Amino acid sequence: MWRYAPVLPLADGETPVSLGEGTTPMQELPELAKSIGIARLWVKDEALNPTASFKARGMSAAVTRAAALGVPGLVVPTAGNAGAALAAYAAAAGLPLRVYAPRSTPPPILATIQALGADLQLVDGHIGDAGKQSRAFAAEHGYFDMSTLREPYRIEGKKTMGIELAEQLGWTLPTHVIYPTGGGTGLIGMWKVFAEMRDGGWLARDVEFPRMVVAQADGCAPMVRAFEAKADRAVPWESPETHASGLRVPGPLGDRLILKALYESNGDAASVSEETIRADTLRLSRASGIDTAPEGGAALGVLDLLVLQGRIPADAEVLVFNTGSGASYRF
Repeated sequence: MWRYAPVLPLADGETPVSLGEGTTPMQELPELAKSIGIARLWVKDEALNPTASFKARGMSAAVTRAAALGVPGLVVPTAGNAGAALAAYAAAAGLPLRVYAPRSTPPPILATIQALGADLQLVDGHIGDAGKQSRAFAAEHGYFDMSTLREPYRIEGKKTMGIELAEQLGWTLPTHVIYPTGGGTGLIGMWKVFAEMRDGGWLARDVEFPRMVVAQADGCAPMVRAFEAKADRAVPWESPETHASGLRVPGPLGDRLILKALYESNGDAASVSEETIRADTLRLSRASGIDTAPEGGAALGVLDLLVLQGRIPADAEVLVFNTGSGASYRF
């Protein structure tokens, strides 16, 4: 992703903390598109990033800046993949790291965090509870809080997904982007960079931006509820439950920015059941050869639902994100 260094937060002469993140493959699935009832369908597989998720992009940018600014250490709450990614980049930068994760986080992800040398603290409850402990630790010990949208650089790394999808489509854009949304930095970053690319001459001035679509689970859908209410912010979800741990974020800090992107793009938001997530995770894997994470299954399930409801038309050209690896969830 550092091929795009001129539009990333990197000072002249500075070397980024990089493990080779970015340039993930995008695969077209014509048979699956036909079965769903749309014109074209692609899946972008973020599992092929370091530590097997899209989180590598944001952490590469954030740790690069943290190291340059001389922070004494890093701390983060995580639903799983963010902690694993930060553990890798903190190790590469030689920075100490403490990670707070719910006990319900998939064991393979917790094992990765520990293997990379982070100080892992397990928390009873959800990521919101982990966030409280993380912020308290940061305040007491002077470590830098790397929580979603509590620093400005993770979103800059995530926006490279938007640059890549445009480049891979010959500097055009799909009609819809369906994004599994927990904290939402990926969606926010892409919506931000589409305008930056147009204004910088990377895209045609008259380009139509994609409609951004939030995909969530029925057991934790604060953004769907807020969108349906036409609200400008989300109310935290009570008792969040879903096996797609990346979606188990009851109160996204970026709620207003997510909703802004949905409203500005004339987008949509929907959630699906645990049964649908499991079935569509397998469906996407077997249609593509990608070891799909549950979050990717949720995105496919939402696509199917919105097409059936007439909210995505038959001539749509849709990009679905698989944000992580199915292997991270097996235990």
